[in-house]
Amino acid sequence: MAITIGYILHRKIADKVAANGYFVVVPDFFNGEPYNPENVNRRFAVWLKDHDPGKGIETAKPVIEALKSKGASAVGVAGFCWGARTVTNLGKAKLVQASVLLHPSYITVDDIRGVNVPIAILGAEHDTLSPPKLIKQFKHVLDAKPEIDSYVKIFPNVSHGWTVRYDPNDPKAVQEANKAHKIMIDWFNKHLKK
Repeated sequence: MAITIGYILHRKIADKVAANGYFVVVPDFFNGEPYNPENVNRRFAVWLKDHDPGKGIETAKPVIEALKSKGASAVGVAGFCWGARTVTNLGKAKLVQASVLLHPSYITVDDIRGVNVPIAILGAEHDTLSPPKLIKQFKHVLDAKPEIDSYVKIFPNVSHGWTVRYDPNDPKAVQEANKAHKIMIDWFNKHLKK
């Protein structure tokens, strides 16, 4: 059930971005095998080994090339949790023109040092994968790179995953997720629509 809700919420986020005039693609980085916490035969560590976040760039490159071959003049990317590593790597390689990380995981301060495109990072106050202390370190690194436009915000009273794994029947959860989605879209509007 959580996977179905997650899929529906991801689709709604993609639709929100598309409603702002963007052609949106959502590649399957997990090759049809998203993590399922209910599968007791496949622990997270095993799944993660088979779905290394550092290898997502290899899936993303042909997608970006296809978009550009179809006339896309600029490409923006958003990474939620696991996807933050892929988005960061794309920004380091300058394969995209703007990036957004939402409750990122699997990235380091050194990764952020290498980013070469405008980047927004939206973190959660309650997050063990990227705690506020780490998000503040990201901000410090980005502040030292004024040539790269950046935005960093830690959302109070939310937990890791709040932008994609929220209860659509909880008005407060929906409100906080919508705030993050608006920042993401505004970031793309700023850096992709010229």
